[in-house]
Amino acid sequence: MFLASYLLGFVLSTLYGSLFHLWRGGGLGKLIFFVSLSWVGFWIGHWAGISFNLTFGKIGPLQVASATFGAVVCLFMGYWLSLIRIHPQ
Repeated sequence: MFLASYLLGFVLSTLYGSLFHLWRGGGLGKLIFFVSLSWVGFWIGHWAGISFNLTFGKIGPLQVASATFGAVVCLFMGYWLSLIRIHPQ
């Protein structure tokens, strides 16, 4: 994969995490959390797109459609899990 593809992937995944933070709110910790989740989900989705040999939504060697889906799923799952409060008894 080319350097430009990695750069585009990190820009897109950072944008997804930042937009999710803008939508859901929170402080600096939540921003770092959402951007990190988006990075992980994006690259897992990209890898899954390569593994399943998907051709839909490719930009060069980057599997943008499956990577975007992976980022969105990871963001929503991470947000949902962050809502769980553990109360000591």
